[in-house]
Amino acid sequence: MAVRILSRLVLPEIKGAAFASSAAAPATLSDFDVQHKTPVIRKQQLIPKAQYGGRHAVTMLPGGGIGPECMGYVRDIFKYIGAPVDFEVVDIDPNVDNDDDVQYAITTIKRNGVGIKGNIETKSEAAYVTSRNVALRNELDMYAYVLNCKSFPGVCTRHKDIDITIIRQNTEGEYAMLEHESVRGVIESMKVVTASNSERVARFAFEFAKKNGKKKVTTVHKANIMKLSDGLFLETSRRLAKEYPEIEHNDMIIDNCCMQLVAKPHQFDVMLMTNLYGSIVSNVVCGLLGGAGLLSGRNYGDHYAVFEPGTRNTGTAIAGKNVANPIAMINASIDMLEHLGHHYHAELLRRAVHRTVNEDRVLTPDCGGTASSTDVVNSIIGNIGQVGH
Repeated sequence: MAVRILSRLVLPEIKGAAFASSAAAPATLSDFDVQHKTPVIRKQQLIPKAQYGGRHAVTMLPGGGIGPECMGYVRDIFKYIGAPVDFEVVDIDPNVDNDDDVQYAITTIKRNGVGIKGNIETKSEAAYVTSRNVALRNELDMYAYVLNCKSFPGVCTRHKDIDITIIRQNTEGEYAMLEHESVRGVIESMKVVTASNSERVARFAFEFAKKNGKKKVTTVHKANIMKLSDGLFLETSRRLAKEYPEIEHNDMIIDNCCMQLVAKPHQFDVMLMTNLYGSIVSNVVCGLLGGAGLLSGRNYGDHYAVFEPGTRNTGTAIAGKNVANPIAMINASIDMLEHLGHHYHAELLRRAVHRTVNEDRVLTPDCGGTASSTDVVNSIIGNIGQVGH
């Protein structure tokens, strides 16, 4: 099963883990190589991957708002630590009414295998212009979104020591973008839930829990109202849970889930949900941990991976003011380095970020600090020299 193979992909912390497929790949392969040398489910016309002399080419999509400045910080840090990554920068015009820029971006990700992105605006209100972000995920079949939500000791929050992983179905549900006006003044929007994608993401979640030593998976749904669509997703999760008796499985209705997250977040371990609920819950948990500027998210498919800030916010209101929190984008770049197999550089940068946020407490205003964006970046660069010894 593809998701069994991907269970190692979503496990950068455990090195040398055995593959669950019958045709096991060598344990020395990086996550990048695993993803591209063992494709299983969807057959695509794959473009040869760009990799030269141990260096990786990565598609960089700055997006809108604070994206370009945060990407600039990532490039500066990578240059400082000598990360073996070459960025292919692709700008997508949010004002045009065609998908030419998006299709070019998709081609570069297919060529490079990996991307890092800010949130991409879609300003056109024309019905035939799809969301750029959704188009990327759908065209590349990145069906699983992973958001690791772990407390930062240096950030003052009501709840401490939260450690939750959100796994979100990433390509269907309400995000299928199938709407029409059946009669004048009546709009119908289709929510698409399929058995195949429900099973893929559910198995992904249980394999993630198994390999990471997680004890419980909670399926979030609204099957009491949407009995067919959410009912299918819930029943698929329950069926797969029987294959993992060592992992506790329960389910929770989405509205109660949001209340429980705010009141008693420590009851959750791994949370599995459909697309729209994942968007809502991700933002709730990010708010509990200190805001939109800290956590990073990972989009995974069988062939491609794209890394981005966890809440997918553009931050247009604070763009260019040197107050945006760069930590989420930097954390996304750490995830990307792990995925590519550059563990030394990833760990070096992770330790520098930890010292900046949790020990030195150099924080931007959104986290209760007074530091500017460049103050945070300079602190991280300064700490790289100290943690590297």
